[in-house]
Formats: sequence, C-alpha cells, structure tokens
Amino acid sequence: MPPARDAVKFSRLLLAATAIIVAGGAYWLLTKPVAVATIAPKRGDAAEIVYATGTVEPRNWAKVTALVRERIVERCDCEGQRVEQGHVLARLDSVQAEATLAELKARQKLATAELDRLAVLVERNVTSQQALDRARSEMGQASALIAGQTARLESYVLRAPMRGTVLRRDGEVGEIAEPGSVLFWIGEARPLRVVAEVNEEDIPQVKPGQRALLRADAFPGKMLEATVDSITPKGDPVAKTYRVYLALPDDTSLLIGMTVELNIIARVAKQALLLPVAAVQGNAVFVLDGDRARRRELAIGIRGTGDVEVLSGLPDQARVITPFPDKLGDGARVRLQGG
Repeated sequence: MPPARDAVKFSRLLLAATAIIVAGGAYWLLTKPVAVATIAPKRGDAAEIVYATGTVEPRNWAKVTALVRERIVERCDCEGQRVEQGHVLARLDSVQAEATLAELKARQKLATAELDRLAVLVERNVTSQQALDRARSEMGQASALIAGQTARLESYVLRAPMRGTVLRRDGEVGEIAEPGSVLFWIGEARPLRVVAEVNEEDIPQVKPGQRALLRADAFPGKMLEATVDSITPKGDPVAKTYRVYLALPDDTSLLIGMTVELNIIARVAKQALLLPVAAVQGNAVFVLDGDRARRRELAIGIRGTGDVEVLSGLPDQARVITPFPDKLGDGARVRLQGG
C-alpha cells in the first residue's frame, strides 16, 4: 500500500478516536453526580408570629398642654412627685388678660350706671322704653364678656387633671409655651402597657389573650413578655395599621417611653414536622432517592423565620436536600458531600 494512502487512513482513525474520547468526556461531565447535603425533618413546635413595634406607656395617664401662647412665669419643681387633681403645675403670663378683664369690668360698671339712670327717666316718662332696653342689652353683653374673660384666665393656670405622679416636665420659666405643646405628663407608674402598630394584613391573626415576646435595646439578650389586651376597632387607612394594646406584668423591667420589638404568638402547632427554610422553595423540596434527586410538592403550614411546618407530602425518614438546589432537575444524579 502506498505511503500516502496509509497516512490518510491513520488520520481518519485518529480523528475517530478523538471524537469518541470527546463524546465520552462530555457524557461523563453531563452525567457526573452533583454533590449535595441532606437533612432529615424533625419534630417540634411551630409558632405563627406577628411582628410589630411599640412604645411603653402607663395604662392611666394624661398630658397637660398650654391652650394659649404665653411666657411661662412659674413652674412647679414636682417631677417624679405625687400630685392631687387640681394641683397648680405652672402659670403663664396673664398681665394682658387681667388688664382686659379690668377694662370689661369698668365698662360693665358704666353700663350699670346708665341702666339705673334710664330706669329712673322711664318712670318719669322722660325717655323711651326702647332706650332702656338697649341699655339693658349692653349690660348683658358686658356681663357675658366678663364671664368669658374670667374663664379664659383659667387657661393661664396649668393644673393636674388627675391624681398621679408627674412623669415628665418640660418647659422652663421664661420660655414661650405654644398652644398644644405638652408641658407635663401625669399618670401612674404602674401598671404599664405597650402600644403597638400592626399591619392590616396581620391584624386578623391577632386576638386578645395571645402571648407576645418583647425585645428592647435597653435589655440586650433578655426576652420580656406581654399579653394582648385589646385592639382598636378602627385602623389607620393611611398607614394601613391597627393599634394594639398589650398588658405588661407588674414586675416588668421596661420603663415608660421605651421602644420595643414584639412577636405576637398567633398560633402554635405542637410536635409538627419541620424543615429548615433554606430547604424549601415555595411548596417544593428535593428528596434523596438512591442516587437521584426527586422533586416533591408539599402541603406547607406555618412559615417561620427558621423553619416551616410540613402538613403532608413528606415522610419522617426522608432525606431532604439543603439548601434548595435551584439548578437541579427532577431525577438528576447526586451524591452526598464527602461520600
């Protein structure tokens, strides 16, 4: 056989062998088992949690605000002390208001004298009854203005609206008190409660009597407790929240004004079949079946932050691949990591 023909035949054989090797390598790469880790489901309690934030406040308290814009001329040194209802907490500058009252009283005195004079003249038929009626009307107007100004003067004195402790005091002598600004907080230091705002999509799960776990920055690592007391009937349509009141125990470590994060325990499933959240995507998991990964659709109950409750579709002895293998197909070959 000529050398040239032998060379061509050898090249064809070499190309065929190379193609076989490449195809075999590709097939090996495509069918190579994927290393996975598995976990067995466990039994435990699953809790359905409603998260919210809130503020600690007394159950019984009141705010004392200024009704007029005036300078503070007197203020009690009573923060943290007990006061009775009606106790004077502060006084505002009422010099101008008292001057107005004095002017009104002078006008009333003049109107009274004019009324008396006209009454005598009417008896003598010197003046008309109409003039006497007009004077009587002016007298009544002056009396009404005096009564209104006298009541307004009470606004210059801030009094305790209830018996209790002065929880906080703001404003200094010489400062201008703005209408509506809170200068005193009066209330009872115990019992306390938490006022929380719960999203409207979660509020159907919240019921009075439910237990709540609290966490406060002031007490790191310490878990505190409260109980749902009541829920406001009307929500806030703008913030889309409902106000929830939670009762605190008398021995709570929380103080008035602290902010807390709370988890309201809406429901607890005892001895539920649990899987870690990382192993579940939607309602699906992958379980190990020999050297194959099989996709399974489950009935899921409570979804917690760490575990999910499996209602059905998974035996207790199953080995579930974790974390959920997004790129793995149903029936793909797998092997255990380290195996």
